Amino acid sequence: MTVKTGGLDLAKDLFQVHGISENGRGVFNKAIKRAKLLSFFEKLPPCRVGMEACGSSHLWGRQLRKLGHDVKFMPAGYVKPYVKRGRNDAVDAEAISEAFRRPTMRFVDIKTEDQQAILSIHRTRDLAVRQRTQLANMIRSLLREFGYILPIGIEAVTAFAKRQLSGDHPDIPN
Repeated sequence: MTVKTGGLDLAKDLFQVHGISENGRGVFNKAIKRAKLLSFFEKLPPCRVGMEACGSSHLWGRQLRKLGHDVKFMPAGYVKPYVKRGRNDAVDAEAISEAFRRPTMRFVDIKTEDQQAILSIHRTRDLAVRQRTQLANMIRSLLREFGYILPIGIEAVTAFAKRQLSGDHPDIPN
């Protein structure tokens, strides 16, 4: 039997691939190591491959498309209702295949490397801003314990820190 549709459950090292024939019968459901995944798909005739949109899915999607497969991503929440029994990689791959074949399924576009690079920059900046805010709030709350009330805003904390570095030490125990 020829595989027409596949569900790929991504993981760190051991991926699960579930293949379905044109009439909807399961052809295989096998675990494949990361290093052998591309060679496995090279041997398959071009087919439709569904994956959950997750951390490394865009990389794998681009690579499988280069091999001639039609790759589409689904949000993980859309796949969850198709899990029939206890969760494991084989069951998840089968659920991905099942969800992928639904006519009303909505898909996520594969990001290019440039899109992912820009998104990485935005995420890194967002994390830095959140951590800076957490640190400023912590400093502000610790100083409040000693009677120093700093106004809200990063500027007030920065100005206080600069005064400390220039030698203006408040009456706080060491």
